[in-house]
Amino acid sequence: MRIVLRGWLRASVMGGLVAGSVDIGSAAVIYHASPLLIMRAIAGGLLGPGALGMGLAISLLGLALQWAMSILIAAIFCTVLPWLPRRLRSSVLLTGCGCGLVVFAVMQYVVVPLSALHRWPHVTIPWLVENLLAMALFGCILASIAQRLMDDARA
Repeated sequence: MRIVLRGWLRASVMGGLVAGSVDIGSAAVIYHASPLLIMRAIAGGLLGPGALGMGLAISLLGLALQWAMSILIAAIFCTVLPWLPRRLRSSVLLTGCGCGLVVFAVMQYVVVPLSALHRWPHVTIPWLVENLLAMALFGCILASIAQRLMDDARA
């Protein structure tokens, strides 16, 4: 039990840190903005629009918030993964894209509108495709890391 819990914890933390970091890079590419601005926008969800004009400390807060959210998402994913049918569980692409789709919907239509920035997404086809692909990448990173580390813990 202790070994399985250690695998779950490692998968949650490592998956969250890697996927969360890549997600910041993806957002920087999608929005043609610096990663520091993306991290300030993340902090803006907590602090409001004024965070966008602040400095490095707020960017670091945004990074910490991104990693915390990503680790939480990874922990939920790692908790659900063993309950999925074996055939589905063994597919990084299916579980990753499924995870990404759920994360996209929750973030865009619950978390962001309820944040201090109070924004609803301005949906265009290119925006939707880019963001769905970014979340699929996020989910596939989580799935890949979770499957490897959790399987290693069981072996």
